[in-house]
Amino acid sequence: MKFLIILIALLVTSDLAAAESGIPALSLVGDNAGGQTWSISIQILLLMTALTLLPSLVLAATSFTRIIIVLAILRQAIGMPQTPPNQVLIGLALFLSFFVMAPVLTDVYDEALNPYMEGTIGLAEASAAAQEPMRAFMLSQTREPDLAMFAELAGHDGYETVADVPMTVLLPSFLTSELKTAFQIGFLTFIPFLIIDLVVSSVLMSMGMLMLSPMLVSLPFKIMLFVLVDGWSLLMGTLAASFNV
Repeated sequence: MKFLIILIALLVTSDLAAAESGIPALSLVGDNAGGQTWSISIQILLLMTALTLLPSLVLAATSFTRIIIVLAILRQAIGMPQTPPNQVLIGLALFLSFFVMAPVLTDVYDEALNPYMEGTIGLAEASAAAQEPMRAFMLSQTREPDLAMFAELAGHDGYETVADVPMTVLLPSFLTSELKTAFQIGFLTFIPFLIIDLVVSSVLMSMGMLMLSPMLVSLPFKIMLFVLVDGWSLLMGTLAASFNV
């Protein structure tokens, strides 16, 4: 309790000191490019706001969605809903997403972040430049029927060039295409394990062992098959190649 009182007192004191010194909450300052940009305080506020939206951007605008869905389907196909655990799957999906998105992130750094940190461009120019590599990646993975559907729902007749596609249309189109692609890869991944289940079930029925669960017997065979074909390397390579890396 004493710690909270001291902390509140320090915060109030710092706020009063800032008010007395005349620190503005919102102001425009000049930059090296001859334009104007927001003060440091408002830039920190915008940065903290952007960090809260970062998980949504990772899910909506990167390769993470496709990868995590395929990994979840694989876990169900093997027959171990809790193995690997969620933390392992999410970590694997994140690092594979970093690998896939590395060229895009490099372009964002070279064209937007680095010039902005050097002061050669303003915040608005940096934001527009950062969108271009992300838009190019999403457009390369988006199906035209999905894009046309959301454009029609938005009331647009069409777009002359890809640069005319707004982010409000591109993001849901990209996510829809990613879901379709993920389920296609998941279906192909599921088939070999389903065949093992059918074979084991048929053998047990022919032997009259109806009380023995086919899933219990087929699980070691599915794990053995997955290990023998080097399944993790094969799946990771297939997922990375599906983005044309």
